[in-house]
Amino acid sequence: MKEIYQLYLSLFKRYGRPKECWAKWCKDKKTWQDREEIALSAILAQRTNWLNVERALKNLKTAKSLSIKRVYQMGQKNMESLETLIRPAGFYRQKAKRVYRFCEFISKNYQSLENFFKQDLRTCRKQLLEILGIGPETADSILLYAGDKPVFIIDEYTRRFVKKHNLSKRLSYDYLQDLFQKSLPQDIKIYQDFHAMIVLEGRGTSWDLVSKI
Repeated sequence: MKEIYQLYLSLFKRYGRPKECWAKWCKDKKTWQDREEIALSAILAQRTNWLNVERALKNLKTAKSLSIKRVYQMGQKNMESLETLIRPAGFYRQKAKRVYRFCEFISKNYQSLENFFKQDLRTCRKQLLEILGIGPETADSILLYAGDKPVFIIDEYTRRFVKKHNLSKRLSYDYLQDLFQKSLPQDIKIYQDFHAMIVLEGRGTSWDLVSKI
């Protein structure tokens, strides 16, 4: 559908490349520290706004625990400490378990996020979805932004965008994901920037105030 690509071009002309809090998620060259932070953030961002996630991230940084290895070690020893650090993100007991399970999976099976992402997209996605508490939106956020894997994220902002522009009456996750991926060049930067701009457009605010997922 050419209309979807034209909408991407229109939004890009209006907003340009992501800035402020989106810059790390969309930048071309990420460190592995960046990628780990993004992956953890994607889980913490479930059902909350980005400002709350930033407070939780700040707590983890202050405690020198903003890494998959450190979160895994902390969860093994004292889950309550992890809960306290991520409390600003809301649903802190539930999210502490989800973050820990993700870090446990990576640490035990791959030793590092880098090793995990050496696998193909299909394998990575399947394994993420098998972790309790990680659904398609969170998994695809980790894959696209932390792993630079070519998969388009479908969230509530995307569904509203689809409705606004009458792109489809079918709004299921799989259908819309397939629609966007078939309508766009298979380009990671386009996927990242377009999703970010859809969120921006949906909130009607500036880059630096936009919640990431």
